[in-house]
Amino acid sequence: MTTKKKIDKEAVYRLACIQCTHDEIAHVVDCSITHLRKHFGKIIEKGKDAGKKSLRRAQWDKAINGDTRMQIFLGKQYLGQKDIPEDRSHQTPLPWNDEE
Repeated sequence: MTTKKKIDKEAVYRLACIQCTHDEIAHVVDCSITHLRKHFGKIIEKGKDAGKKSLRRAQWDKAINGDTRMQIFLGKQYLGQKDIPEDRSHQTPLPWNDEE
């Protein structure tokens, strides 16, 4: 008869929050990846989502508090900004003169 090992749900959640892979979480809590996915899939999904929200909040806070690099990064991600502006002044064709 095998005894079931108690897996700490909070540890699974915390590891998912820092974006650990299924393989990494399974290794830490000492179970198979299949068991982890079957019994803790929703907990892992919630943890990964919480971790992403936390990281996004930290990025926004840095940008709002004046971190220029973070402002540039977020501007590119969310505002469609880019490093190389288009120079539209040189796109007009030159006037053509056939009379010469």
